[in-house]
Amino acid sequence: QVQLVESGGGSAQPGGSLRLSCAASGSFFGIYSMGWYRQFPGKERELVASMTSRGKTEYLDSVKSRFTISRDNAKSTALLQMNDLAVEDTAVYYCHAVIQAVVDGIGGGGYEYDVWGQGTQVTVSS
Repeated sequence: QVQLVESGGGSAQPGGSLRLSCAASGSFFGIYSMGWYRQFPGKERELVASMTSRGKTEYLDSVKSRFTISRDNAKSTALLQMNDLAVEDTAVYYCHAVIQAVVDGIGGGGYEYDVWGQGTQVTVSS
């Protein structure tokens, strides 16, 4: 029901910049957190950066000084600004969101679930 649409991937030279965007669409109450993971061939996905609806951020140590995540809660979007790119940043990047929903009916509570984007390739080479 909820989909994450990614854009902005592509190629860049070392030291260059790219901007990834992610937009959530569908029916939901809110989004607790949005962020980006990346995956190298043969490796597990790792968190690159995330931000909660309250503005709390988390970054992979190797990107803290170079990448910046931002969110527009009203538009249900997240942006990852990647500066000073290195060859080691080459990977498939996946948008991720923790969706907040509510149970129908009086007295219904809330719950959360994960949604993933399809992934977008980022390639850094000279």
